[in-house]
Amino acid sequence: MDKRRVLVSAYACYPPTAAGADAIDLQLGGGESQLGWNLARQIGRFHEAVVLTDERNRHGIDKAIRREPVPGVEFVYLRVPVRWERFWHNTFVKHLYYLVWQRRALTAARRLHRERPFDLVHHLTYANDWIPSFIGARLPVPFLWGPFGGGQRYPKGFQREFTFKARLGEAGRLSLQWLGRHALPARRRALRRAGALLVCNRETVGVIPPRFRAKIEFFPVTAMDAEGMPPPPGPPPPGDGTFRILTASRLVLVKRVDFAIRALARMRAESPGLRAVLEVVGEGPERPRLERLAADLGLGDAVRFAGWTTRDGVLARMRASDAFVFPSLREGGGFVLVEAMASGRPVVCLDAAGPGFLVEDGWGIKVEPRDPEQVVVDLAAALGRLAGDAALRERLGRAGRARVEEALVLDRLGERLRDIYARVLAGGRGRP
Repeated sequence: MDKRRVLVSAYACYPPTAAGADAIDLQLGGGESQLGWNLARQIGRFHEAVVLTDERNRHGIDKAIRREPVPGVEFVYLRVPVRWERFWHNTFVKHLYYLVWQRRALTAARRLHRERPFDLVHHLTYANDWIPSFIGARLPVPFLWGPFGGGQRYPKGFQREFTFKARLGEAGRLSLQWLGRHALPARRRALRRAGALLVCNRETVGVIPPRFRAKIEFFPVTAMDAEGMPPPPGPPPPGDGTFRILTASRLVLVKRVDFAIRALARMRAESPGLRAVLEVVGEGPERPRLERLAADLGLGDAVRFAGWTTRDGVLARMRASDAFVFPSLREGGGFVLVEAMASGRPVVCLDAAGPGFLVEDGWGIKVEPRDPEQVVVDLAAALGRLAGDAALRERLGRAGRARVEEALVLDRLGERLRDIYARVLAGGRGRP
């Protein structure tokens, strides 16, 4: 396929955190930002890409490009001239800013298209179904949307543990989604104009109107850079017989790190001779509550809060652990699960949304989220099973590594994306 000129909308686009990461890197370098960065680089392998992104991402992108240029990709930075950072924790403010940013991006796209026309528009991030691409809806060139999620929700029965403030926040989030799906004409227009819809979990298929579902193709939002793959897995370093569990995420309610802490307490109560510890990597507003929970359960130093660290630091901790647990309830993708699989460690997660789509029985253990107490019981049982069976841990770890090498390496996704581009440009559709 000849090189084409592609306009990429990637509001969130930031390289993975590396050695020397600063506070801005840690704030902006999350999973969705890595999706924008990684796939933009892949597009540049085959085409001439112009990436529209937020001005705040310049800090990390410039640092990354100084270390290693990104051929085939030009970054254009846009920013709404309003300082809203102090309100950035507010979901409504964040998404309102994004809508205003998209209007500015559409203006920039039209100017760039007049100067030198594009062959294709690709909307990468934000990667959800309910805030559409204004560029894709309006610019008169072939359009590709995704990969995206957005259809994942909390399972029934889990919100009863929420505080009033958390319930209010969740109601607000669902209201914003409803408004995006029903009150934004640009969403209907973008769905109609898209040559393909790349969807990252099964739940999101259900929020796409049936008449557009023939355009859907499943496409993961999580994959490893071949150059960033950790070495082939080996056994954890020799230790004192302690079963070492790791979890890593932002410490926010949706990640449900409390499930992992409560499961550890149950394991230790059921098997008094078991030496097991849980290391928690990450920061966020839930940390004080999680620390109190660990203390109330009498876990002492069996739960260790490590704070933020770089990606290399996370990978090093994975290789020093025996198992990785990720009990998030509403996760579009789950990049950290892919990192754990690539590190050769067995993973335990909930059978919901992105993690449920990524993990199969051959390389991990999934727990169906029916009820909060049931989840804790089943997580404890899964981790206890791994604690007592080193051969099982090794078998699942090696199978997870093989799965990443087979299907979740960025170069392979880049090649899939190249083929999808060819179909869209030829007037084809996604594969059901």
